[in-house]
Amino acid sequence: MRNLIFLLLFLVNANSLSAQFNVKIELINGANADKNETLYLAGSFNGWNPADPKYSFRPGSSLNITLPAGGFEYKLTRGSWDRSECKADGSSRANRLLILQSDTVLRLMVEEWMDKIPPKPKSSTASKQVQVLDTAFYIPKLNRYRRVWIYLPENYNSDLATRYPVIYMHDGQNLFEDTTSYSGEWGVDEYLDSMKLKKCIVVGIDHGGEKRMSEYSPFDHEEFGKGEGAAYVDFVAKKLKPFIDKKFRTIRDRQHTFIAGSSMGGLISMYAVLRHPKVFGGAGVFSPSFWVSDKINSYIQKRGKKYKGLVYFYAGKQEGEQMVQDMLKAFEILSSVSKAKSTVVIRNDGMHNEARWRVEFPLFYQWLFLTQK
Repeated sequence: MRNLIFLLLFLVNANSLSAQFNVKIELINGANADKNETLYLAGSFNGWNPADPKYSFRPGSSLNITLPAGGFEYKLTRGSWDRSECKADGSSRANRLLILQSDTVLRLMVEEWMDKIPPKPKSSTASKQVQVLDTAFYIPKLNRYRRVWIYLPENYNSDLATRYPVIYMHDGQNLFEDTTSYSGEWGVDEYLDSMKLKKCIVVGIDHGGEKRMSEYSPFDHEEFGKGEGAAYVDFVAKKLKPFIDKKFRTIRDRQHTFIAGSSMGGLISMYAVLRHPKVFGGAGVFSPSFWVSDKINSYIQKRGKKYKGLVYFYAGKQEGEQMVQDMLKAFEILSSVSKAKSTVVIRNDGMHNEARWRVEFPLFYQWLFLTQK
């Protein structure tokens, strides 16, 4: 019997599912975007790809696309997230929201671009329990180096008899520290500092910038290139975990080793537990980018029977209908072939951003450790 915390299925008639509408995007004010630059629309309809050629246009021209009826989040970029639109003071702006029920013309104004104004100094938000473990941890199969963070429970240095579970998390820049985050941090350390449940160690691995899409994708993609997900999760399982287990007081077995992430990080977390079922005993799969390849479903079908751990699926309806449907399909396949304990949480107001994942992380953590008992 699979444990479902909260499962909302869409009850939409066939006509609304098949309805397609034309959307015309015009830029009224591009905040001094170069006329020869290419602008991109990135949102829940294209997996938040900040440089998707199918959604590109030039200042002074327009972009014409076709989308199904429904709700979508999106932003404008100039090819990457560090060159995306922001508020006039340089702070991150909320995702734009489109509720599509008919042909629509969007006339957009950009206040400013992130890379065109000096960033405001930020104050550190990391608790004293967080430290940078290594600024250049080597990833052998990829021949790259990565910053790695670690959160240690408050009594770690005084209670020398206690060993701790470990959660490995992707996009380490966004977990603990506002000064390194793209648009706000998850507040993982603040929650762990204050909660009363079983304490744990959290290891955050920075994403690879322009390599993020390929590193977090297990499968080759025509736009992102060769999938490097297998090499990345092998690094976490075979090099980083043994290092952490040797250096810190961890509970080393699979029942106390977890992995979690959002968006592409959600995809690679799902893949990681299937590829290394004897290493990872649980996964937090937040807003997963299963759109990258339907091969994830066949991989779940093939490997799911070997996995007997915990999987927490989360998505928000505001992230796009397709993301929710893809996640539900993956959940259903896993449930049909595996003895894993899995749950699905879907929020009506859930958006694709760090602010939402900050809200959801404590619920994942509570489910993980209460279900494990």
